[in-house]
Amino acid sequence: MADDLQEVTERTAELLGAPATLEDRDFHLVAYAAHGTTIDPVRMESILHRRSTEAVRSRFERYGIARATGPVRIPADHAAGVLGRLCLPVRWNGVTYGYLWLLDDEERIDTARAASAAPLCERAGLQMARQARERGDLGLKLAELLSTDHEVRTRAAADVSIETPVAVAVLRAQGTDVLNPWQLPRSVLTTTWEGDHVLLVPLPGRDPSSVVARARSLLEERSSGPVTAGIHEHCASLTGVREAWQRARTAARATEPGTTRTWDSLGALRLLRWSDDTSLNEAILTEGITRLLTNATLTDTARLFLENAGAIKPTAESLGIHRQTLYHRLTRIEALTELDLTTGQDRLTLHLALTLSPHLTAP
Repeated sequence: MADDLQEVTERTAELLGAPATLEDRDFHLVAYAAHGTTIDPVRMESILHRRSTEAVRSRFERYGIARATGPVRIPADHAAGVLGRLCLPVRWNGVTYGYLWLLDDEERIDTARAASAAPLCERAGLQMARQARERGDLGLKLAELLSTDHEVRTRAAADVSIETPVAVAVLRAQGTDVLNPWQLPRSVLTTTWEGDHVLLVPLPGRDPSSVVARARSLLEERSSGPVTAGIHEHCASLTGVREAWQRARTAARATEPGTTRTWDSLGALRLLRWSDDTSLNEAILTEGITRLLTNATLTDTARLFLENAGAIKPTAESLGIHRQTLYHRLTRIEALTELDLTTGQDRLTLHLALTLSPHLTAP
């Protein structure tokens, strides 16, 4: 279908003798075709970033393109270097699905020539309507696969024809922008669920990390802050998508802002999936460990010491302190926590607390 829309765009550019750009109704780039070397900042932005800016969208929509049933001419803004262009609304059954833009600063495309492109616009409208309907239906099915109701999940799994295994990813962004599925591979399903952007990626022939990187980039273009992602890389059946989503959520929760982490990389942090914060805090935060956490220097020292498996030399070097200073700090840590750092069980107790506590809501 994407190839067909590319062909429509190329044929429109050739027919009307002008550079053409096809965008969806949210101003995300679908296809473009060159005709000569004419370009302006708006066209360049759309091609380079796969979408037009909000300022461009606001300006163009003021000319009524969303409701127009025929060509609309957008005048130039030569002070800003923006050329005049012709907008051909891409519609089907009375619904606008996108816009074909032709750079036409000299207004060479008259009414009759613009009308000759109507069959191409109709063809594009039909294709975009089909794609929107298919993606919408599959997005609803993905939401059903995430349902808490076992019967709903089972029915949805039977209704969806998707190759398994699949990967499930969760993306968390500031703001309320919805991830545009047009800019992701067609086989990828998307929805929003409990505040998450959720992706389902069929694994045969598809690298989930590259899909997630693309989705993060799209969200970061519109978000006011970094986008964090978590991936559960292997879900054997569609009935397991909800559990895979829970694991991907845990990975997203446990990673740094603006980064991606997989479930398989979490280690002890997997406990975050099955225990609520209150229970975990009660289990790991003894009075002594709580006292330690009020001292940032000693907390960092203890964490690094344990991550280095109790090795003195690399810990002292990483902290930039003398070994004797490190020994002194370790003695203070033992006194505060009432733990013996020469025993494996006490080390495990402290290490688990220091690993989990940054990801828990304070008691």
